[in-house]
Amino acid sequence: MITKTITVEIPAGLEVRPVAVLVQVANQYNSSSIYVESGNKKVNAKSIMGLMTLGLRAGESVTVHADGSDEEDAVAKIEAYLTGRAVINARA
Repeated sequence: MITKTITVEIPAGLEVRPVAVLVQVANQYNSSSIYVESGNKKVNAKSIMGLMTLGLRAGESVTVHADGSDEEDAVAKIEAYLTGRAVINARA
């Protein structure tokens, strides 16, 4: 299992479209579990509804947990997306 704290740097925070893209990113990986934690809430990163309940804004920190064969790649790609270092286009 790998755990990493990441600061959200997406200017709009995690509104509907950025959450949808984050779910797409998480779903690219086979890791058995990928979670995003903020405060006392821990939600599945592959769940749009779960992520929407976090109501994250730019500048807030989250902790990402991943467990599985590609956990390091999953966390690295999620970090790149949340920090704005990787632009990932959502499919319409």
